[in-house]
Amino acid sequence: MRHFEFTVDRAHAKAVNQTLTELRRMQVSAVVFAVILAVGAGFLILLGHTWSVILGVVLIAGAVSSLWLAFWLPRKMGSVEDMYRKSPLVPAVVSELHPRAMTLLALVDVAKPDTDGSAYALVTRNIPLLPGQKQRVGDKVPSVALLGDRGTRSTATTWQMVSPMPIAWGTKDVAVRARAVEAIDKVEWNFLASKIKESVTVQNTPDQRVLLEIGELPKEMR
Repeated sequence: MRHFEFTVDRAHAKAVNQTLTELRRMQVSAVVFAVILAVGAGFLILLGHTWSVILGVVLIAGAVSSLWLAFWLPRKMGSVEDMYRKSPLVPAVVSELHPRAMTLLALVDVAKPDTDGSAYALVTRNIPLLPGQKQRVGDKVPSVALLGDRGTRSTATTWQMVSPMPIAWGTKDVAVRARAVEAIDKVEWNFLASKIKESVTVQNTPDQRVLLEIGELPKEMR
């Protein structure tokens, strides 16, 4: 697994990193939902009926679970430095341009560490264009791949959740981004460029990823 070391600009990441934005949004949603459940539980308990008290207790349990989720999410993800340091460096390119967003197409090995061999997949992610940002289809966007499972009991040999996170969301230094591009094998960049036309197909799959057959890969990656 290939990693890339660089100094994360925390202020820049806080301002532009959409993964952090999505994490904060989920936390806020979890807290708001917990408050709604708690208010509903209080109302039901005050009614004083057996059924309403039982239902109120159920809502309290739900509120506690939702509040726990709000605090557990950032612990599971770790700091932005942790995410960049622990996640593998992967090639990603701009595959589609939209009025205020673009689609990234990434090439990611989704095989878990305790499995034999690799399992490459094409993965897409839609991200907003920053003010003044100029991009073209085919532009290289070196990224790290955030990998995880939906639950702790998964027995799958590949990661269930994969999300590319651009190095550019962690630093404004163009030299660092150029170094990340160079750290990725040209074979991978060339192969990914040849798959840009498949971006729409990948985008329309439930998990926004398509596993590749070994025969599709360049011999250097088999």
